[in-house]
Amino acid sequence: MKTEEIILANIKCDGCATTIKNELLKITGVENAEVRKEEDLVKISYDEHLDRAIIIKKLYSLGYPEATEENGLLLQVKSYASCMLGRIHNLNNN
Repeated sequence: MKTEEIILANIKCDGCATTIKNELLKITGVENAEVRKEEDLVKISYDEHLDRAIIIKKLYSLGYPEATEENGLLLQVKSYASCMLGRIHNLNNN
């Protein structure tokens, strides 16, 4: 098992955090994902055979790229959509 912290762009709220966690846990080989929105990071534990690029690609597709990547308008729009999905999920589970 490998554990890594990845600094992300566009994390704004608990909705963002929920979406990130839920989507990462859908990846085969991901054991745990913890989002720390105050620090703009996700701590993820995954099978050492899982290619890190798969995780990064998933985060990017949700609108949460690594902070080292260009954060353009399209990614910001994607992150707002993901944020809203996470907020809806949180409302349904409360």
